[in-house]
Amino acid sequence: MSGYQRVLLQADFDRFARLTGDDNPIHCDPEFAAKSHFGATVAHGMLLYSCICKALTEQIGPGVVQLEQTLMFPNPTYSGDRLTVTLHREAGAAGTMELLTEVTKVGAGDTAMVTATGRCRAVASGTPPPVLGSVDHQLKAGDAELHGLRPGMSANSSRTFSDADIDEYGDLTGDRNPIFRDDAEAQACGFKRRVVPWPLLAGMFSDLLGTHLPGRGTGWMKQHLRYLSSAHPGEPLTARVSITRLRNDKALVNLSTRVIAVDGRVVCDGEALVLVRNLENKSERKLEDASEASSG
Repeated sequence: MSGYQRVLLQADFDRFARLTGDDNPIHCDPEFAAKSHFGATVAHGMLLYSCICKALTEQIGPGVVQLEQTLMFPNPTYSGDRLTVTLHREAGAAGTMELLTEVTKVGAGDTAMVTATGRCRAVASGTPPPVLGSVDHQLKAGDAELHGLRPGMSANSSRTFSDADIDEYGDLTGDRNPIFRDDAEAQACGFKRRVVPWPLLAGMFSDLLGTHLPGRGTGWMKQHLRYLSSAHPGEPLTARVSITRLRNDKALVNLSTRVIAVDGRVVCDGEALVLVRNLENKSERKLEDASEASSG
């Protein structure tokens, strides 16, 4: 499938930070980012994900519903990079589509560098989605401590997305999926009303990972997302991340990630892998929102 191009600027990073609450300094603080291994501010992983969602809407069709997404971020995206977003459709199970999703930029020597890659599972408008199971969140063998972090630590945050939040998402990203934009269109696709966009749901993890646990300076390496139900504006949601593994040798942290609605249903489930090489205050961590709870 053909792709589209987009140039993200620092103003876009700052705008996405305001929308999601993720003001991690690697995205928003040029002075801090210049001292990190990135050397300059970099785009939020979920901002890149929103570019993929825009491509889904335009290339698969209005009303497309995403079921699952995996993402890896092998190279950073800097302000001013010209990005190309492409989807490659592959064979899928009955009633679903499987797609390779990729965001690239032009690197040294005019070679293409991948900045976000992964796989998407989706259904076209009007197709009943299959019932998906939750992700199995278990503590894994690893180190007992890393920069004050320990397995089982968790952090929560709550948010209720407004219609204005969803409109801002569409204006910033260009994602015009009608199930995000209009109650009648969403109802025609089987939803109660307009749906909170998937990058905003996953952005609740971005906020927690980049500002609370592990904390400011965290870099996102991988994310698995599975959507078990939809969320709607005006609905209270709670996101939770919990450490499942630490690796001192590579400064890596694995975490479970989950968004739960006020009625107890799981909206989004998944797992994250993050790099904590650039953490602020490594020796004096302040995790007011963290607790010694298991991932539950």
